This record gives sequence, C-alpha cells and structure tokens, in this order.
Amino acid sequence: MEAWAAAAQEPIISVIGLKKSFGDKDVLRGIDLEIFPGESLVVLGGSGAGKSVFLKHLIGLLQPDEGNIVVEGVDITVAPPAECLELRKQFGMSFQEGALFDSMNVFDNIAFPIRRHTAWSADEIARRVRECLGLVRMEGIEDKLPSELSGGMRRRVGFARAIALQPKILLFDEPTTGLDPINTAAIARVINRMHNELGITAVTITHDLNLAFGIADRLAMIRGGIIIAQGPPDEFRASPDPYVQAFLNGEVPADEEEIL
Repeated sequence: MEAWAAAAQEPIISVIGLKKSFGDKDVLRGIDLEIFPGESLVVLGGSGAGKSVFLKHLIGLLQPDEGNIVVEGVDITVAPPAECLELRKQFGMSFQEGALFDSMNVFDNIAFPIRRHTAWSADEIARRVRECLGLVRMEGIEDKLPSELSGGMRRRVGFARAIALQPKILLFDEPTTGLDPINTAAIARVINRMHNELGITAVTITHDLNLAFGIADRLAMIRGGIIIAQGPPDEFRASPDPYVQAFLNGEVPADEEEIL
C-alpha cells in the first residue's frame, strides 16, 4: 500500500470499473479508485473529462452503466433504495457556485437539510446553523439573501450547508470556478479548515492547480475516461505521463496539437 494509504488500511469508498456513456459518448471508460478515510483527494482533468459525472456517481445522483461503488462496505449500485438513502446522509455536497435557494436567506438555506432530515428543535437548528457559519468564517450573515453575497461568500455558505448534517464525506464540485486568485486562496483555507477540524474525507474535483495543490493529500488525473496518474503532490508533480506534465505546465499535449 502507498504511503498516503498506509494508515488508512481500508478505503471508505472503492470505485471499481466505473463506466458511463451518454448516447454514443463514452464519458467514463473504467474508473478504478480507492478513497481513504480522512484524506483530501483532488481529482483533476480537463473540461469535459468526466470529473462531475464521476462525482455524481459517488453520491448516487447517477447510476453507472457498468462497475461498482462501495461505500463503507455497501455497494450502492445494487443496494436497496432505503439503504442507499441512509448512506447518502453521510455525504455533504457543495455544488458549483454554491447552488443556494435564491428565495431563502442564508439561515434557511443552511437549515433546509436539517429540517428535512431531522426532528431537531428550533433552538438546536439555530445553534447548528451558527456553528456551520462559524466554521466557514461567515458569522452574522444569517438574514442575508444569496443575491446580497459575493461569489466567494456564496461558495462558503454552500460549504456550511454541506456540513449541516455532520457528514463523514464532503464532495466539492469545482469550488473556485469564476473566482479571482484572492477568493480562490480563501476557499482553499476554508476547505482545509473543514477537513482538519471535522476530520472528514474530502473529494474535490477541479482544474484549478492552485486550489488542487493547496488542499490535496493525494491527486488523481482523469483523461479519456480513466485514471491515468495518481499520488501525493510531490509524486504527482514528478509523474512521467506526458499529459500530466502538459496539464501542469499549461501546455497543449502533443497528441492534441493537430486537433487545435
């Protein structure tokens, strides 16, 4: 077992032979990947590489054409719906650009999953909302609407909502899309804070290299529907794969020059 996995022993998620097509387009062609408890995994890839499709499979928003996804020993591709629903409560997901409800203020956005899935009292909900906002450094904005927030603030409120039910696993879908470098750095700090203080497993998909190397314990690269390279940051940077090196250096890969 690699050094980054040695302490974990057993993966919290195992992705085995994952395949998904849409019409005649093969998006995932056999993804094999293990995700270990407490690690921060970053999945890289170019636009259209299938990163978001991969992430949606982890939480059961998409069903694979072939392959298996095992979460804490339960294969969610074949498990009964009720069991899958219970497992999904262990996930928190932050969608691109926060995906907040425009008609709800910040408090109600964060309280929404708590009200839907628990029988907590109003005081318990209010306390949890304050805790979540404190963790993402957004105290005192409970009454604001999403339209009153900057892009970076909306992302952080989305993070607060994602942790409302105290999940074991957090999924981040392109958390810095459209943000400037200062806000990107702030988002990286918040993700690291949540990961370290909550002790959760984090899976982030992005093509933002500054974010990726700022938060990753391990990185994996998707190309052509498969994982072509993975490893801790220093090992990943030294990958001999020419596509990985082109991606890291912002160059056009040699096998794509004729297309462009």
